[in-house]
Amino acid sequence: MKTMTKSSLLMTCLLSTATLLPAIAGVSPEEAEKLGKTLTPFGAEISGNAEGTIPAYTGGLRTAPAEFDAKSGVWANPYKNEKPVFRIDASNVNDYADKLSAGQKKLFEKYPETFYMDVYPTHRTAAFPQKFLDASMRNATGCSTTQDGLGVDTACRGGLPFPIPKTGQELMWNQQLRYQVTTTTSASRSWVVNANGDRIMASQQKTYVEVPFYFDDLDGRDERTYWNVWSVTQSPIRKAGEVTGIVDYIDPVDKPRYAWSYTPGLRRIKKAPEFSYDTPVSSMGGVTLFDELFVFSGMMDRFDYKLVGKKEMYLPYNAYELYFECDIDAQFLPEHADPKCWRWELHRVWVVEATLKEGTRHVYDKRTYYFDEDNYGTGLYDAFDKSGELYRSIFNAGIQFYDVDAPYSVKNVVYDFNKGMYALLNDGLEGGYQVVTPLSNRNMNPEVIVSKQSAR
Repeated sequence: MKTMTKSSLLMTCLLSTATLLPAIAGVSPEEAEKLGKTLTPFGAEISGNAEGTIPAYTGGLRTAPAEFDAKSGVWANPYKNEKPVFRIDASNVNDYADKLSAGQKKLFEKYPETFYMDVYPTHRTAAFPQKFLDASMRNATGCSTTQDGLGVDTACRGGLPFPIPKTGQELMWNQQLRYQVTTTTSASRSWVVNANGDRIMASQQKTYVEVPFYFDDLDGRDERTYWNVWSVTQSPIRKAGEVTGIVDYIDPVDKPRYAWSYTPGLRRIKKAPEFSYDTPVSSMGGVTLFDELFVFSGMMDRFDYKLVGKKEMYLPYNAYELYFECDIDAQFLPEHADPKCWRWELHRVWVVEATLKEGTRHVYDKRTYYFDEDNYGTGLYDAFDKSGELYRSIFNAGIQFYDVDAPYSVKNVVYDFNKGMYALLNDGLEGGYQVVTPLSNRNMNPEVIVSKQSAR
């Protein structure tokens, strides 16, 4: 069998998706023609930058290193032998300020002696299944928002809804509906480092996540379902056996988030409408909010979202060392995550500014999101209080599951500058992260989930 190069693989993907359906919404057919020519099928710029520090997109990373064990839950580092190109520290940070978020700059300002960023060669590793590329091309002209931008039409299922986004809401829907492995499980921990520098394990959980938006067969699920997650707490002991779940829908106005919880002491399942907006997530030490899960989660009705455009920024990218190689005791310093475990790369990002609507309530007044143009999961985030001061920042690190053509971005660090604390979330335990077969609709029922978990 002839081996395809990355370039030839990309061209095969582009040519096979070149036929678009008649336009019913979205951008014009003329603008959609950019997809497969100057833009990838999912809307990123194919070309690199003028300086050569961002390469052209050639199809992503699809080849596993020789030492990769598909059953291990650990993805071997394909760049383990690379060295940093340069280091950003307090002495030269001003030279790179235009490519840094407010949170990154704040850490340089507060901790000039200990915080730095090692910048590595940029690799555009995001790769996707052909059916996702086909559906994304279709969506360019055929996908539309509903409910004044708060929802998305079910016809968008299967692909990135807006490969050529025109509004902040469309961009945020791309983030929420980004392609991920359809179903994963993991056992993970969340750590909090308080203002005294003491590290505390906030929780240890077993988590099941599915993305029905990309299911070929919904198996009885509502076709509006796009995210379904449940977790069982294993530690601390006082919370062991608690089970929580969240189901999100692409029409959250007519079909709002369904959140539920089970406490062994009460021995009953109850709805949990508080699992939304600016309610702190207790299992993550209260350092992050429900609408900050995976950078953003939930409904967009309390903020106005403005699409600012694109820029180049340093992102926590191809973070295999952070995910799988750095011993947990090596990942923490008293004031911030240990920089030696982090890999930073220069990538193009979409920028969205969110401003609190008049007459609505939230702990933040303004938020800025920076999402990688290739995968929409890896990125940065800054949140500001009503006085304009930086309140929280998130660095969401990503890797590529090169064996299943899917980007993955769950491990992140949250800095609470108001309280002087930070948290490391979704740190995988032994067994790592597992790609699994989706459960049946019956087995996703909260009563069945609780019954099975309580029996163990």
